[in-house]
Amino acid sequence: MDLVSVVIPTFNRFKFVLNAIRSIKTQTYKNIEIIVVNNCSTDK
Repeated sequence: MDLVSVVIPTFNRFKFVLNAIRSIKTQTYKNIEIIVVNNCSTDK
Protein backbone atom coordinates (compact mmCIF):
# COMPACT_ATOMS: atom_id res chain seq x y z
CA MET A 1 0.00 0.00 0.00
CA ASP A 2 1.34 3.42 -0.91
CA LEU A 3 1.65 6.08 1.77
CA VAL A 4 -0.74 9.01 1.42
CA SER A 5 0.31 12.27 3.06
CA VAL A 6 -2.34 14.76 4.12
CA VAL A 7 -1.07 18.26 4.88
CA ILE A 8 -3.37 20.55 6.88
CA PRO A 9 -2.24 24.19 7.01
CA THR A 10 -3.92 26.09 9.82
CA PHE A 11 -4.11 29.41 11.63
CA ASN A 12 -6.39 29.82 14.67
CA ARG A 13 -8.68 26.93 13.70
CA PHE A 14 -8.04 24.37 16.45
CA LYS A 15 -11.56 22.84 16.40
CA PHE A 16 -11.60 22.56 12.61
CA VAL A 17 -8.22 20.83 12.62
CA LEU A 18 -9.46 18.29 15.16
CA ASN A 19 -12.50 17.55 13.01
CA ALA A 20 -10.32 17.19 9.91
CA ILE A 21 -7.98 14.76 11.69
CA ARG A 22 -10.92 12.71 12.97
CA SER A 23 -12.34 12.56 9.47
CA ILE A 24 -9.03 11.40 8.00
CA LYS A 25 -8.65 8.72 10.67
CA THR A 26 -12.04 7.21 9.80
CA GLN A 27 -11.02 6.51 6.19
CA THR A 28 -10.85 2.91 5.09
CA TYR A 29 -7.40 3.45 3.59
CA LYS A 30 -5.04 3.14 6.54
CA ASN A 31 -1.56 4.00 5.25
CA ILE A 32 -1.94 7.74 5.86
CA GLU A 33 0.32 10.27 7.52
CA ILE A 34 -1.16 13.54 8.75
CA ILE A 35 0.99 16.67 8.81
CA VAL A 36 -0.42 19.76 10.51
CA VAL A 37 1.34 23.02 9.68
CA ASN A 38 0.54 25.64 12.29
CA ASN A 39 1.18 29.26 11.29
CA CYS A 40 1.75 30.70 14.81
CA SER A 41 -1.84 30.28 16.01
CA THR A 42 -2.87 31.93 19.25
CA ASP A 43 -6.07 29.96 19.93
CA LYS A 44 -4.37 26.91 21.58
